[in-house]
Amino acid sequence: MNLDEKLGRVVARYDELQALLASQAGGDGFAKMSKEISDLTPIVEAIAELRKARADLADAEAMAADAAGDPELRDLAEEEARALKEQVPELEHQVKLLLLPKDEADERNAILEVRAGTGGEEAALFAGELFRMYERYAAAKGWRFEVMDVNETDLGGVKEAVAMISGRDVFARLKYESGVHRVQRVPETEGGGRIHTSAATVAVLPEAQEVDVHVEEKDLRVDTYRSQGAGGQHVNTTESAVRITHVPTGVVAACQEEKSQHKNRAKAMKMLLAKLYEHQREQVDSERAANRRSQVGSGDRSERIRTYNFPQGRVTDHRINLTLYAIDKMMQGEALDEVVDALTAEDQAAKLAELQ
Repeated sequence: MNLDEKLGRVVARYDELQALLASQAGGDGFAKMSKEISDLTPIVEAIAELRKARADLADAEAMAADAAGDPELRDLAEEEARALKEQVPELEHQVKLLLLPKDEADERNAILEVRAGTGGEEAALFAGELFRMYERYAAAKGWRFEVMDVNETDLGGVKEAVAMISGRDVFARLKYESGVHRVQRVPETEGGGRIHTSAATVAVLPEAQEVDVHVEEKDLRVDTYRSQGAGGQHVNTTESAVRITHVPTGVVAACQEEKSQHKNRAKAMKMLLAKLYEHQREQVDSERAANRRSQVGSGDRSERIRTYNFPQGRVTDHRINLTLYAIDKMMQGEALDEVVDALTAEDQAAKLAELQ
């Protein structure tokens, strides 16, 4: 099916929905159709703009051909035609982007998990810096960054840290961050000045809705324990921290940031549902699972995606061979958008190639 046939089908479906909507007064079907119309409206508007530009181009070319005896009119028509010839491909590209299948999780909030990998204390220090990088990025975006669980080390590093990030298009912007982040630098704990390589693992999970995952209470094991500070120190005397295990899958979520056991359980449950939802997404979407290593946003946590080289001041994303000499801005969260934009564009280009 060529592009024009696809556009024709989209417009026909939009018109069909408009007619159906006009004949219904309410109900589940009404809400569903309203949502589909809302999703299709920007595409239909872009198609209308493209069709108008194509028609205007045809008119301008015809006018230029007919105005052979009027040089001034011919020049005006040719100038308009040149402008429209540049505009039409851009409009076609925008329409194609709008036609790309949407990841329904893109608009959701996300749960961020950062864990220290190989490298001992240096890895834990780097994990803490990554966690703070995302916190600064969230602040710049106007998102809410709510720490849910942190396991600190004596030197201020982080063995693991979890946060809920809420706001507009959070998962769409952060989903490319899942994977292994490698750091190369001279550790603060290194006296000989040698460069060490350490790593931290990042996972970004879309927040699950209640309708996404059905969990039986009998399948849950809930453990309570005392919240702990750096180096395993107890920071309170009550067992307010909560760990929930989904027994059938072995998936675990924990929270100790609140003083209330009830609040910690609610947050841990939210984290658990997100993990189960992501597990479900991977199982159901077999095509995504089969191609995940070739995709920019695969979410594969074992894949090395980025290297932060402090001595050279550079950050390299290995998936798209992008290198930025702005490591300070990166760690402040200021340069992350540049990388995310490039990853998004690469992902879109790959999907556009499949659309042809």
